[in-house]
This record gives sequence, C-alpha cells and structure tokens, in this order.
Amino acid sequence: MVAQVIAAHERFLDDDSPLVERAKAGDMQAFQQLFQRHQKRVFGLVYRLCNDTSYAEDLAQEVFVQVWHKLQSFRGESKFSTWLHTVATRVAIGELRKQQRWFRRVRLQFADETVPEQSVDAPADLGELDKHIQRLPEKTRWVFVLHALEGLRHDEIAEQLNIAVGTSKAQFHRARGLLEEWLSNE
Repeated sequence: MVAQVIAAHERFLDDDSPLVERAKAGDMQAFQQLFQRHQKRVFGLVYRLCNDTSYAEDLAQEVFVQVWHKLQSFRGESKFSTWLHTVATRVAIGELRKQQRWFRRVRLQFADETVPEQSVDAPADLGELDKHIQRLPEKTRWVFVLHALEGLRHDEIAEQLNIAVGTSKAQFHRARGLLEEWLSNE
C-alpha cells in the first residue's frame, strides 16, 4: 500500500511538463503550482545541507527565485524535479561556501574574538538518525545527504561539489562509519 502511494506521488511529480511550459510562457499560477509541489523536498534538501531551519527557509526561497530566472534554460532533457534538485544543490552549496568565506575573513580580521556558532533550530520531530546526520562534518554531511538520501551517484556529487569521485566515495564511507558508531553507542 505504501509503495503504491509513493509510486502515485512520483508519477504526479513527473507530470510537471505542462506546468513548466506554462511557467516558461510567464504563467505565475503555473509556477506557483510547481512551487507548491516541490517546496517541501527543496526545503528538506537544503536543510540537510545547512543544518539551520531559518537559513534553509531563506535558501529554499532563493532556489525558487533562481529557478524562475533560469526556467528558460530548462530544456526538458531530464525531469523538472531532477533539474530543480540540481539548482537547489548548487544554490545551497554556493551560499554555504560564501558564508564560509565570510566567516574566514571575520576570523582573520578579529582573530582574538570568537565567532558565534551557527544556531541550530532542528524541528522537534527529527529522528535520531537525522540528529546524527547533522553532527557529521559539513562536507561529509553534504556527500551523505546527496548520495544516501537524495540518490545521486558519486560522479554526479563530484560534479556538483567540484570534488573528485574518490573523495565523494571516501566522504560517504566516513559518514557511514561515523553514523554506525554513533548509533551503536546509544
């Protein structure tokens, strides 16, 4: 029963073509429908990458702004959801890298002052696994989320994160090892 519901939902999401074409023609209602269909998945992805609810909301909003601006470049060679996922990953990681550069500059400028830690407003209903995923080192978490939770291949992850395929595999192996260790100690 659950598998049938999931399959029906995936077929529903795969049928974005008419909405995409209408949105490309400037139909804001069609774009709003695309937004409503995909906002939770985009938020989930960027949340797992940044580990901050408020920041993830901002990033998800930025993703859809970018999608609106880049919609004409979507050629339909893949599913819209696949293209959207790629845009979301690139926007989130790009923004996280900008944030890292800013923090590095602040640390260098004010070396004797401490930089406040990023706040974590995780939803109360996150399971133990999600809590442990958030404990992973940032780049290790990125690879784990993209491979284990989003289903990307290591070559796709390597391209999106601008790392070697072997690095992606090593980071995933590291994440799995840490998660297994943490979960077995509970």
